[in-house]
Amino acid sequence: MKTGRTLQELAVELDRQQHAKRDLLIDTPALTIAPDDTTGRLLLNINKGTGGDGIVEIEQMGINDIAHRQIGQHLGIPAKYYDKMRDDYPELLAANVNGWFQKEPARRMIRTLDGNARAFLSDKYRRIDNYEVAQTVLPIISRMGGATVESCELTDSRMYLKVVNPRIEAEIVKGDVVQAGILITNSETGQGSVNVSPLIYRLVCSNGMIAADNSLHKFHVGRVNEAGEDFAIYRNETIEADDRAFLMKIEDTVNAAVDQAKFTAIIDRMRQATEAKMEVKAVPHVVELASKEYGLTQDEGSGVLGHLIQGGDLSLYGLANAVTRHSQDVKSYDRATELEATGWKMITMPPTTWRKLNEV
Repeated sequence: MKTGRTLQELAVELDRQQHAKRDLLIDTPALTIAPDDTTGRLLLNINKGTGGDGIVEIEQMGINDIAHRQIGQHLGIPAKYYDKMRDDYPELLAANVNGWFQKEPARRMIRTLDGNARAFLSDKYRRIDNYEVAQTVLPIISRMGGATVESCELTDSRMYLKVVNPRIEAEIVKGDVVQAGILITNSETGQGSVNVSPLIYRLVCSNGMIAADNSLHKFHVGRVNEAGEDFAIYRNETIEADDRAFLMKIEDTVNAAVDQAKFTAIIDRMRQATEAKMEVKAVPHVVELASKEYGLTQDEGSGVLGHLIQGGDLSLYGLANAVTRHSQDVKSYDRATELEATGWKMITMPPTTWRKLNEV
């Protein structure tokens, strides 16, 4: 699987972000965006009211790609048109956004980090933060007896913890040993729920495969948040209690993710996939159709084809492993993790889909 940060590096960054981030509740009429003459990028302006000297107090911050996409979604501006205005005519984008901020007022949560708006969310968004999740799961992992964090990362969209438990292992075919693991993810920016999924770690090539259809999800939706002075959000005691209750449930879920019975069921599906063969002449065709079916780019499809041929296993299992092996080659950790989940989706594809892919 793709290498990210060390666990120590992750802990340091989580601690830094915990102290550097802010959450604001703001009615959209108090917001405007405007191009920055110096940098050329768009800034978000927050009208904080009029001071005693009659001067309007404005706070400015940058806007990251995630927040831009969420602003567009909230206002109903198609992504392609939003991006075109952002790139080619930012003044027009500012006029559109500012007009709709006024025309259709709404209260939004703005999550900030290091002087940038990193998310533009509903006022009902429940904050379950990476720091809290890590504090909950890392002690559980340490008590698992030999379990290690094989890979972890913190991106703009998610935190990832990929854990392997070498005490639970099996052989798919002779010499191909896999071990049980867990993927734990969380997003602070509305990119997904808290998620705990079984993960299979293949020793022969350090591939990871995520059985996402066996996951626990906790969505970031709750009560309407309330703000105090300066738009800062209160940390409601009831919400804190609800969050603690959920975080306590993670322990059972993490333990269940490496349950022997669940691991055995996953292994059985992988062994069945070794029996689903493809003809040599059909290999390029199968990879091309599978790439379209599961949303792989042309470059990703080419990489998968290369790994499939190099691996020499012309089966559904070999195809899935080629996808997870290629995940190590892509630049984005987010995309690499998506490809690890795609490998499992391929293994569990309906027989009719597999037959269709093999039609030449």
